Amino acid sequence: MSILVIGEALIDIVSTPGTPDRYAPGGAPANVALGLGRLGDPVEFLTDVGDDFHGGFILAHLRESRVAVHVSPRGATSTALARLAEDGSAEYEFRLRWDPDSALLDDSARSGLHFGSIAAFLEPGSAVIDRLLDAVEGQSESQTPGPVISFDPNIRPSIIGSREEVLPRFEALARRVDVLKLSDVDADWLYPDLTEAAQLDHLLGLGPDLAVLTRGGDGAILATASARVDVASARVEVADTIGAGDTFMVSLIHDLQAQTRALSHLDTAGLKALGERAADLAGITVGRTGADLPWAADLKS
Repeated sequence: MSILVIGEALIDIVSTPGTPDRYAPGGAPANVALGLGRLGDPVEFLTDVGDDFHGGFILAHLRESRVAVHVSPRGATSTALARLAEDGSAEYEFRLRWDPDSALLDDSARSGLHFGSIAAFLEPGSAVIDRLLDAVEGQSESQTPGPVISFDPNIRPSIIGSREEVLPRFEALARRVDVLKLSDVDADWLYPDLTEAAQLDHLLGLGPDLAVLTRGGDGAILATASARVDVASARVEVADTIGAGDTFMVSLIHDLQAQTRALSHLDTAGLKALGERAADLAGITVGRTGADLPWAADLKS
């Protein structure tokens, strides 16, 4: 069975002081789909791109990485201008449309469903995510084990609105998933008055079996109701951070496809192995320019 990823695909326009702008396919969900394809996972991607040059560029890029794309190209492709600072961090400016055609999907059972980023909040496509979650939850009643549902909000306040508007939507979605990953920036924006530990407690209380908090160069925390581990980031020379969090998410989804125990039963050793592998893969991406996610050949034996 395949993993279904839902979300935006766009063109990243990377602006670095003193150099010409660089154009590259991007979008957090697109990066996740691409990364899964590169690791050899059967993956489908429901997205929305234009019938322009940029749209064709994105589709060719995804298909070269073994992603089966479900899309009805039309209009102009969405763009994100990423302005890089000297430390490699990025700030974004978006021009977006999110209106995928869910009629392109069949009703096959799938082993995983991942969604996130802007697509989880931006109408009209966010309603498509709700309908697909309804369908997957219906399948889970007759499919054992059910699909692993994962969510990475990848919060972009300038696009999706105020905290007061976003928080109810975020928490409603978090209650429907098995795996929830946030960056520390996301968590601090959503829950500014809570410590990291309290943020994770709250996230787990919403319902996911596994909650993950990534902290850039300071590593990540993986937590279930009964176990919690802190893993270090990989020690690499940073080219830029574009795609690092998406690579971490790819690694989690990839490894959890082979998980035989319920996620809530993962012990400290299991969480540590998941986190260290994800940190290693993310380290490969940050050592490269742009969202150049690892292939299976890059994995450590």
